Amino acid sequence: MDVLVKIAQLLVSLSILIVLHELGHYTLARIFKVRVEKFYLFFDAGFSLFKKKIGDTEYGIGWLPLGGYVKISGMIDESMDREAMKQPPKPYEFRSKKAWQRLLIMLGGVIVNFLLALFIYILVFFKWGEEYVPVDRLIYGYSFEQEFQDLGLENGDKILALDGEVVDRWISIHHDIVVNDPRVIQVERDGKIMDIQIPEGMTSTLLKLQYVMEPRVPCEVDGMAKDGGMALAGVELNDRIIGVNDTPIQFYDEFKDMTRKEINTSFDLSILRGTDTIQVQASTNEDGMFGFSRKLYYDFYETVVVKYSFIQSIPAGINRGFEITGSYLKQLKMLFKPETKAYEELGGFIKIGSIFPSTWNWERFWNMTAFLSIILAIMNVLPIPALDGGHVMFLMFEIITGRKPGDKFMEYAQIVGMILLLSLLLYANLNDIIGLFKN
Repeated sequence: MDVLVKIAQLLVSLSILIVLHELGHYTLARIFKVRVEKFYLFFDAGFSLFKKKIGDTEYGIGWLPLGGYVKISGMIDESMDREAMKQPPKPYEFRSKKAWQRLLIMLGGVIVNFLLALFIYILVFFKWGEEYVPVDRLIYGYSFEQEFQDLGLENGDKILALDGEVVDRWISIHHDIVVNDPRVIQVERDGKIMDIQIPEGMTSTLLKLQYVMEPRVPCEVDGMAKDGGMALAGVELNDRIIGVNDTPIQFYDEFKDMTRKEINTSFDLSILRGTDTIQVQASTNEDGMFGFSRKLYYDFYETVVVKYSFIQSIPAGINRGFEITGSYLKQLKMLFKPETKAYEELGGFIKIGSIFPSTWNWERFWNMTAFLSIILAIMNVLPIPALDGGHVMFLMFEIITGRKPGDKFMEYAQIVGMILLLSLLLYANLNDIIGLFKN
């Protein structure tokens, strides 16, 4: 059921983005009196699920959910309609319009996607505001995965700054380390301020990790599998584990370190239940798990909720849109740096779908839709033939030089671009499938 909810959110989100992206091309084409022959959500290779012709335009839904398209008269696109291009140019065709008009038509989808993202962020801030835990409330510091401990960080460290820039949201620390590539992490340890050096070449390691740190919290039981080791031992919800095999512990990371990788093994646990301390014996299963979920940082630390008026939400939403855009451009740049091995993390539909929550949450849905809208805008403006950016590149060449690329050249460029895009699509989704087997 969780998978179906994720798939539904992905399909609804992509459908909204694709339709509005193509509507951007369609609207500017009609403004400049260019005929649009088709307007499709998804591709109709061979047949369509639905179609209806209104005026000069056929509107429809294809069966292949890899995007969508508008077929603009007199334009060499993915339809590769060579016969139409052999005819003399007609006044209502794309090729008959001025270069600046054709440029705006090609940029229509990208412009809509970017403005849509800003609009969504504005409404999200206005409707839900912003909720977070300030770093100064995380009194126990953080617990770190081994990759961060190898840098010299220790569980309980409080991260204060990255390259001298003070951090205010713990949730962004991993992102900032990977994307901004700082050289120094400033931490507070046992009341002392110290610097941890980050060696070059860590990006490829950190990119493979979804999380490398989290706020340090006590080990309290939040849920249990009915046949799990904790439930069978008589552990109850809200119990706090304070000892393992007669060794006192205070935090979940200590419990994890003392019990991890031990399969089918019994442990003597000290449990604090209310004001009483009791002893139980719980066993791990063949996967080394006790069959329980624990409370997370937001169960222990009070969050701050910032509310915005509609006027206040406008600059906040625009700011968020530009921040996300800048971050994604930096991440995209990593793909062209072989030493980061960022290409190994390139994902397809499975990875995109996995970022949606397993239960429908409108705030998360709209945040993810805005994020995908920015990705769609950036990817489409890349100078690759068959993408909007490829057409823009050739149009800019025409505007600057005054020479228009020949139709035959555009046909070949379109074929090369489509082969490249299909190869990238295949590679990204193969990465997803390989990742499923690794996990």
